[in-house]
Amino acid sequence: MNTILTTLNAKYIHTNLALRYLKGAALPEFNPVIAEYTIKDPAFNIVSDLFQKKPDIVGFSCYIWNIEETIHVIKMLKTVCPNVKILLGGPEVSYDTHHWLRRIEEVDFIIMGEGETSFKQLLRYLHGEIALEDVPGICYLEDGKVRIHAQPPKVDLRELPSPFRFDEDLPHLSKRIQYIETSRGCPFSCQFCLSSIEVGVRYFNREKIKEDIRFLMDNGARIIKFVDRTFNISRSYAMEMFQFLIDEHKPGVVFQFEITADIMRPEVIQFLNDNAPQGLFRFEIGVQSTNDLTNTLVKRRQNFEKLTRTVTMVKEGGKIDQHLDLIAGLPEEDYASFRQTFNDVFAMRPEELQLGFLKLLRGTGLRLEAEKFGYTYVDLAPYEIFSNNVLTFDDIVRIKHAEDVLEKYWNDHRMDHTIEYLVTEVFETPFDFFQNFGTYWETKGWSRIGHQLEDLFRRLLMFLETVEGANLNVIQSLMQLDYLKAQQFQPRKLWWKERPTEEQQKTLYNALRENPTIAGEEFASFNLSEKELFKHTLIIPHHIDYQNFSNGKIVQKNAYLLTYFRLGQAPYFATIHSV
Repeated sequence: MNTILTTLNAKYIHTNLALRYLKGAALPEFNPVIAEYTIKDPAFNIVSDLFQKKPDIVGFSCYIWNIEETIHVIKMLKTVCPNVKILLGGPEVSYDTHHWLRRIEEVDFIIMGEGETSFKQLLRYLHGEIALEDVPGICYLEDGKVRIHAQPPKVDLRELPSPFRFDEDLPHLSKRIQYIETSRGCPFSCQFCLSSIEVGVRYFNREKIKEDIRFLMDNGARIIKFVDRTFNISRSYAMEMFQFLIDEHKPGVVFQFEITADIMRPEVIQFLNDNAPQGLFRFEIGVQSTNDLTNTLVKRRQNFEKLTRTVTMVKEGGKIDQHLDLIAGLPEEDYASFRQTFNDVFAMRPEELQLGFLKLLRGTGLRLEAEKFGYTYVDLAPYEIFSNNVLTFDDIVRIKHAEDVLEKYWNDHRMDHTIEYLVTEVFETPFDFFQNFGTYWETKGWSRIGHQLEDLFRRLLMFLETVEGANLNVIQSLMQLDYLKAQQFQPRKLWWKERPTEEQQKTLYNALRENPTIAGEEFASFNLSEKELFKHTLIIPHHIDYQNFSNGKIVQKNAYLLTYFRLGQAPYFATIHSV
């Protein structure tokens, strides 16, 4: 029987680790074919491709981001292949199985939870080798009634075969993110998270993991992401892996981890600051909320002081980028409290700050207590909330406005100098800037149209023109620096209006030719010809002194900014005073 293991990934660059563990577990008796698609692929195209593979059994890996699209595919596939057996697995269908079996009539079996043992036994049943009663961890409809089989014992992770050695994957290792597990389970009990349901943490064989990492690097993998829920729960284990990765990494490879920051000891961070090459590691840290009552209600133990110490030490080390997560909509966190949470976390200036919204996932404790906290939510994946007893839908919509510009203006790091000035000197708090600008952005309808880089600068300036007390001369000068520092060549179109007159420009260039040291000794050392001077430099009116700015001070002064664009290097800046 021809068995296909498939899923709809969120993006092409993602890979599904679960399918590969299932394939490895099924071998050598069975050899399923892996077929991955994305949620953006037309359902008809997916069904056509599956149909041409002539399947007898198709297993779908299901998550909140793909379940609705997967259902469309299943219904179409069953129409053109009425005899195919449909299996479902994954976190989205492992809970509320009664719901899924009755909603998707085309499904024959659901595999609940960890699937390696159950999947192989189910294949044995479908091949006529064993009785259905002998297949653990599955559910199905029989005479209109839901039948549920008890879960099998937890698989010994140390004995699982590698999910990375399939020949068909080798050509794609350099083009896609490679996910790797070194453990399963989570020691914490956060009530909004599915990981809290599995008690205890189990580990894979360390030496096998190291061999897998070597194999991935040897075959071109560039981004390797550890999916352990808390990579650093065991300090000795984390240290061993950090040391291994530092010792044996290949140039250009990046490793990403989810860590719990408040349990990471200073000596571990110091070790990384001293020994890790810059850019080798990237940390993802779930903060979610700094409200103590909220964290207590969701059974989340968090020491924010220690978390701040970790994030600050890592940032000061300058070796590791950090991605911090927040969740709006947790119990008893109203708008004012979330504003405080945001400001608490933004104060650490993480390289990325993701502002997410609570989703009441099937199987979680918070979904079971939804009524207690007055939650209203979408009853289709991803189950995002509308409101609760302290946060209105209007509050949610406003926070979404802030999230939109946070992504565009902070996480993309297009205007770091400008944003830093705005959140410290112009607005009362960072959240107020993102909130007010986000709401302005929405009222202008910009969320419904595209934008180029220059549009982002123009739109920010338009907003700031409405802000009382904003020093537009200083702000525009900072925006110009942010814009020009990212350019390799002299821009053809400038987004600001202020320009030197032809006479001023002629005077300035004449002065530069006669005495280039007016732009600094370093500039004079470039020995630019007249042609190079006109082709590779830009002179604009400017209102801060760059020399002071490069030393960390903003001194307002009406002058000119010279920018020399150097291919392959950062632009050279200098202030030229009136000549």
